[in-house]
Amino acid sequence: MYHDPALAKALADPRPVSAVSAGAGLAGLAGVIGWVAVARAVGMDGPYAALCNLLACAVPMVIWSLAVDKVHRRPSTGIDWALRRSWRDTLDVSLVKLAGLFATWAVIALVYATGRFYWQGNFAFAMWCFTRAAPVLFVVALPYVLWLDRYVVEPKDGAWHLGAWLCGQAGVERDAIADHARNWAVKGFFLAFMLAIVPPGYADFVRRDMTRLLTDPVALTGWLVTFMFVVDVAFASVGYMLTLRPLDSHIRSASPFASGWAAALICYPPFILMADGGPLDYHPGTSDWTHWFAGHPLSLWPVGACLVALTAIYALSTVAFGPRFSNLTHRGIITHGPYAWSRHPAYLSKNLFWWLSTLPVLTLGSWVDAGRATLILAAVSGVYWWRAKTEERHLGLDPAYRAYADWMERRAPIPRLFRWVRGG
Repeated sequence: MYHDPALAKALADPRPVSAVSAGAGLAGLAGVIGWVAVARAVGMDGPYAALCNLLACAVPMVIWSLAVDKVHRRPSTGIDWALRRSWRDTLDVSLVKLAGLFATWAVIALVYATGRFYWQGNFAFAMWCFTRAAPVLFVVALPYVLWLDRYVVEPKDGAWHLGAWLCGQAGVERDAIADHARNWAVKGFFLAFMLAIVPPGYADFVRRDMTRLLTDPVALTGWLVTFMFVVDVAFASVGYMLTLRPLDSHIRSASPFASGWAAALICYPPFILMADGGPLDYHPGTSDWTHWFAGHPLSLWPVGACLVALTAIYALSTVAFGPRFSNLTHRGIITHGPYAWSRHPAYLSKNLFWWLSTLPVLTLGSWVDAGRATLILAAVSGVYWWRAKTEERHLGLDPAYRAYADWMERRAPIPRLFRWVRGG
């Protein structure tokens, strides 16, 4: 038998190790399921209960990460617990770092105060959360930074460089300040959006009528899809909050590429292009699957099941990150769960959901409307392809991601399927 050394190496090549275990995400998922079950039973559907859902997601993940995965001991945290410097030895560095950190928060607060849309609609809830959390964060930051700097191998991070620049000190690195600014721009922009959408989806799920679920495929699909989004938003919100070195969930880098920021920002308000009336709004002249398959239960059930499955993949893609999810950042390479099948399972499942749920080739108007809707939805999918490529460009700066991408190209089911379809 002919022996192909390259093939043998590929078959024996193990998948790169994930930066976070599946256990952390599953612990958080169990917390969410437990909380919403209690909330539905006693009717806790308000915004405070929605925040408790975030807590129910975060606490189990933190406990699992520290007690089981022991992430605080990883070299990638940049912490050496054996250092135990005296706080007097690091006080000067810590104070400069706090100056930079508080200056950063002041800039973010100024942006929030200036943007009118942040105080309207759902965003008003996010601002309510921030105004009440700010004094607590200010107080907690003092002992946290003073304590952690005793153990951090290199305490002069981006916050220190910003503080040193503000204080007129020497040794300032502009690249470190730029990276610090990008990191906090990601947190400031996306956390406000995530908190804004936490209460509506949570309340919709908790209040949803369950009497018709077993007999109505549309009602069951809507209920399950809503739950998947509750899970996704909870994990995403917690991910933006828990950017902490002791959890090894800190931001290694934010995308330095303008194309990456552009591709991401046009998918979120206030820059979103897919909103109602926006240039990439594909809905005019269309309806959805419940209209086209109305009265045909033999079609409604399987289509609904596919939509639920696609949303489940989307939500599990976020769950796989555990406490590390965020856009435009590198916080460790994820290789398990849906990321063992595709490098971009969330984008793939989301776009397939839109195509299946909308069926843009069918129209309530003319064939011109159908053609327009189809082309615009294709453009939306193109935006997510662009996002995927810019993310690969950023993450590809890390050899660990390049090893993962190489393994996926050879071994993962979805890339192999695409290769087969292309005849490669």
